Amino acid sequence: MSQQGYVAAPPYSQAQAGMGGYSAGFGNPPPQSHYGAYGSPPQGYSAPPTGVLKPPASSSSGMPPPPVSSQYGANIQQNGAHPHSFPPPVASAPSMSPYGQPPQSAFYSMAQAPPPTQQLTNQMSAMNIGGYGTLDVGVFYTHALSAAPQQYHTSPPPAMGHPPLSPPGQQLSSFGSPPPMATMGSVAAPPMGMSGPPGPGVHQPPLGPQGYPQQPGFFGRPQMAGPQSGAFPGGFPGGPAQMAGPPQKKLDPDSIPSTTHVIEDDQAKRGGQVYVTNIRGQVPPLVTTDFTVQDQGNASPRFMRCTTYSFPSTADLAKQCKVPLAAIIKPFATVPKNETPLYIVNHGETGPIRCNRCKAYMCPYMQFMDGGRRYQCGFCSCVNEVPVQYFQHLDHMGRRMDLYERPELSLGSYEFIATLDYCKNNKPPNPPAYIFMIDVSYNNIKSGLVKLICEELKTLLDRLPQEEGAETSPIKVGFVTYNKILHFYNVKSALAQPQMMVVSDVAEMFVPLLDGFLVNFQESRAVVNNLLDQIPDMFADTNESETVFAPVIQAGVEALKAAECSGKLFIFHSSIPTAEAPGKLKNRDDRKLVGTEKEKTLFQPLRGVYEQLTKDCVAQGCCVDLFLFPNQYVDIATVGDVPSHTGGSIYKYSNFQVEVNGQQFVSDLRRDVEKSIGFDAIMRVRTGTGFRATDFFGAVYMNNTTDVEMAAVDCDKAVTVEFKHDDTLSEESGAVMQCALLYTTIGGQRRLRIHNLSLNCSSQLSELYKSCETDALINFFAKSAYRAMLNQPLKTVREILVNQTAHMLACYRKHCASPSAASQLILPDAMKVFPVYMNSLLKTPTLVGSTELSTDDRAFHRLLVNAMGVEETQVLLYPRLIPLHTMDVSSDAIPAPVRCSEERLSESGIFLLENGLSMFLWLGQACPPDLIQNLFNVPSLGHLSSEGMSLPVLDNAHSRKIHSIISSISQQRATSMKLLIVKQKDRSEMLFRQHLVEDKGLHGGASYMDFLCYVHREIRQLLT
Repeated sequence: MSQQGYVAAPPYSQAQAGMGGYSAGFGNPPPQSHYGAYGSPPQGYSAPPTGVLKPPASSSSGMPPPPVSSQYGANIQQNGAHPHSFPPPVASAPSMSPYGQPPQSAFYSMAQAPPPTQQLTNQMSAMNIGGYGTLDVGVFYTHALSAAPQQYHTSPPPAMGHPPLSPPGQQLSSFGSPPPMATMGSVAAPPMGMSGPPGPGVHQPPLGPQGYPQQPGFFGRPQMAGPQSGAFPGGFPGGPAQMAGPPQKKLDPDSIPSTTHVIEDDQAKRGGQVYVTNIRGQVPPLVTTDFTVQDQGNASPRFMRCTTYSFPSTADLAKQCKVPLAAIIKPFATVPKNETPLYIVNHGETGPIRCNRCKAYMCPYMQFMDGGRRYQCGFCSCVNEVPVQYFQHLDHMGRRMDLYERPELSLGSYEFIATLDYCKNNKPPNPPAYIFMIDVSYNNIKSGLVKLICEELKTLLDRLPQEEGAETSPIKVGFVTYNKILHFYNVKSALAQPQMMVVSDVAEMFVPLLDGFLVNFQESRAVVNNLLDQIPDMFADTNESETVFAPVIQAGVEALKAAECSGKLFIFHSSIPTAEAPGKLKNRDDRKLVGTEKEKTLFQPLRGVYEQLTKDCVAQGCCVDLFLFPNQYVDIATVGDVPSHTGGSIYKYSNFQVEVNGQQFVSDLRRDVEKSIGFDAIMRVRTGTGFRATDFFGAVYMNNTTDVEMAAVDCDKAVTVEFKHDDTLSEESGAVMQCALLYTTIGGQRRLRIHNLSLNCSSQLSELYKSCETDALINFFAKSAYRAMLNQPLKTVREILVNQTAHMLACYRKHCASPSAASQLILPDAMKVFPVYMNSLLKTPTLVGSTELSTDDRAFHRLLVNAMGVEETQVLLYPRLIPLHTMDVSSDAIPAPVRCSEERLSESGIFLLENGLSMFLWLGQACPPDLIQNLFNVPSLGHLSSEGMSLPVLDNAHSRKIHSIISSISQQRATSMKLLIVKQKDRSEMLFRQHLVEDKGLHGGASYMDFLCYVHREIRQLLT
């Protein structure tokens, strides 16, 4: 069956060469755009039209050069659809606060005078919605900034009942099988101003600020059984639909691919099922789907997901399609209670069995031979002797008799107990320590924060993580308070009272006591609680508002060094460190740099002291978790640098007030202290021959090109790894990878955690597109763009993202789709919602570049995304918008989300929106009074004050149901979300609206519809 995708067909009024009005974000790139790892000087097609962004050529991070003509024809016939090619969903970006470009700068404001009638008539074209029955509608859509009514034209439908015949070799999709494509209409090519696209030498005058008329395409839903014109995307180009008909009221947004539909379809097909990992290269269910994993030889998708599960067999094919080859690895991902926890393998003093040449660990991809005396490595093909104590006979199939008794031979993920060779200085590590470091400057005392932390720690220290089956936690604890100077506390169990020791020489940081600083909480409980009672009173009258920061981290590292253990620092900090000390910072928040070449400097951390601190922390296995409580700029780019390279987390509570943010902070702190974690970790990703890991993105430190070092790694941290070809991959043996993580457990045991994954390889690009995973792709693009923006202007980074989107889709169209009218937008089924996520990424606060956004918020967002896994970036870039006014209060289920657009809101409705970082409850103006009474205990919406609304817990079915929905969503997310209640038309509604990612960005950024049209233009330019 010909691999075909969604087809959409927006008509275009003119073929402009350069995009007028697309100055910020799209248009010609700077003459030499080097994109860090994204590439070297751009190379174009042989004669690119002027408007085409010349794509940079490939280099280590992900944007290979443009397609070369393929040896395969435009119509690749394919045998047998892949059993698991379900479309992954995609996501759109929430933003922390209004953001964007000034309205006239980008492809954001598009006004165009209505073209003359004659031109309009020429532009009408047939649109074919592949869906239920056949309908051809010609649509033209202009968008004038003036208040002029928008014009739409439809055409009379052509004669029904004559669906085009399928070309030979193509079957119509039968009911039940996932349609390999969905058509979105055929549109006659628009008239061009010139007989062909201008060559690179021709310069057409720019079109002024108006850009181009926005025209959405029409996309069909997956087809039903039976013949339809949708099945063949050529559908009647230039038929009777060329004539203008009566105006159509509104272009239907339901006709373009919907993320919520993709998510619902996957849940319906694969939800509640057992996903068995015994097949190479199978595409897992989406991250949004509920499923159970049964490990039978490949790592669970909870641990590893890939951008595609079928790698192209050659580097040339990879360059041609421009789909990045990457894996997102979450080595410590939480395993649900109904799945088997990882088995622990102990080979005693000999340690794990490894390949002599490439050092890969024993796994299911090793092939035993010679009666079981030797094995061939699945990675480098080296033949190794089997150690005597590991020998086992083979059965008639050549498999070891003990295959199913050994986790390392039959499972994708397992752990080995490491020997002393894997330990520092060849001696077993000590259990880790947690040090709580509290900023006791004026702001934190006055806000009540210090008192809240001390109260919370009394109960929290009883809940430190512990080994399974252990009575108590082996983790030791220590306490430091600081402002301009540091105070250390001796809380030895033998003392009646805690003792304070002050270090005022912050330039030469040392720990003034060894014995009594790090203690076992159970033994020193009375002294510690005594200290926690005293701290708020000791500093109650402080006037000190200046703080230090770098010496605080230095003190923590020194304390762990002295105790010869790894550990974590919990730092509660409120202001930019301006006191005289190493690492002193000054305010460098210059909004005038936004939109200039120098904007990148706002996100670059200051080097020097902080760079050295990062090295010291990683060497000691000291992870830094930073809780920030800023009232103004604190230079998150710099203070967040150490946490973001040591496997740490950053939390931010602006303008902290105990009654407003207290609960959110306490929830975050509890989860942060209790979550499962490994220390002093080092990770290496090994691959089979023909490709290798070249780039790593995450909260990690890289001292060389292969070892990923993490002072700590917890259940939320993910590392995104990019792969490049060294050679041709064999379609027969596929592509195998092994992630090995060496770490120290909470109990002080050294272990190796192994995750193995095998993928397919193919010389057919259609296979690659069929097994893509949109959610993993957007995770890769977000992280690589957020890294690139440190070295390049944001405008260039945005251009490269759009460019690569167009390239991936153009290559699909050219090499995998059946021939069809150029005016159709054809998307691979597995990537049909990729554009909505990409557009959302371009509108994230970090990339959108607006002077109205705080620099700290943008830097914070950048650091957060860098450590995220696929699940977190998915919901961040496409938030869930859940209607609550129509829910069934007797059901346990969360109501199905609707598309993330203002059009889905209703004045009489109540909606919950969440993206993993923020949560909103939106109340429509005409909300029924009885619903308001049930939720807020007031007679009507008018009785609710706009400021500081909260959702009380009331004894009625509606209230209980909403609280249960909020609580079940909160349990799925890595950070606590504070519920913001917004009323329609209130000022606070702006915060909510910027998360409606299918609409225009508040301060810049196109709507989904407009972005799709823009990408379609780019694709057509690439293809011509």
